[in-house]
Amino acid sequence: MWLHMIEKRFKNRIHAGKLLAKELSAYGQRSDVLVLALPRGGVPVAFAIANSLDAPLDVMLVRKLGVPGNEELAMGAIACGGKPVMTSDVVQMYGITADVIDAAAARELREIERRERVYRPDAAPPELRGRVVILVDDGVATGATMLAAVQAARSDAPAHLVVAIPVGAAETCDMLRREADELVCLSTPHPFFAVGQWYADFTQTSDEEVVKLLREARQHERELRKHGRSDSGSGNGSVSAEGQADASQQRSKA
Repeated sequence: MWLHMIEKRFKNRIHAGKLLAKELSAYGQRSDVLVLALPRGGVPVAFAIANSLDAPLDVMLVRKLGVPGNEELAMGAIACGGKPVMTSDVVQMYGITADVIDAAAARELREIERRERVYRPDAAPPELRGRVVILVDDGVATGATMLAAVQAARSDAPAHLVVAIPVGAAETCDMLRREADELVCLSTPHPFFAVGQWYADFTQTSDEEVVKLLREARQHERELRKHGRSDSGSGNGSVSAEGQADASQQRSKA
């Protein structure tokens, strides 16, 4: 079992993103593709994908609603301007009341507003209507955060909605497959305890790193536009791979 777990590990989020990019290569060279990262951990993964596909990168601001006293466990999630998406079995198991949910939602909406100011100080949210939107995170456990992101994206009428994750719980991936138009997940290990156990380096992503990666992605997009390519380009990607593991051995196909 331990050797199996080691084989499934990603070196870090960039490495995971490079492997995902191989599985998403059909979306390269297209002017209608937009990669949206769930901050903060999803941003390095999405950066590698967007860079490889020569697609623009932005963020989908959504926050987990943690169980009081056990904040890592999601009782739900909320996206900017949306209603909370709750994990009903967790809510029931912990006897969480509506007042607790409302307080958590209000607190996380304030954090979403703060991140909006930090990550997108001079720009409006991207237009999703009619585009191929690829939602990216570094992994999913309960899936509440990604589900909230999917529902928020759906409200803007994208033409095709893809969820792309390196690793996830099998039952969660089944749920997301039903909600999205397409799911790309490299690994659905069993048993599944936490996303971080499948990464050799799962260091917390900082606001500073998010801002830096978004700035680099926007500069890359400007360079593509400068050379006469609208949102897509050569597809060579400027992010160096941290490894060349065989993605076909780690993918759970939609």
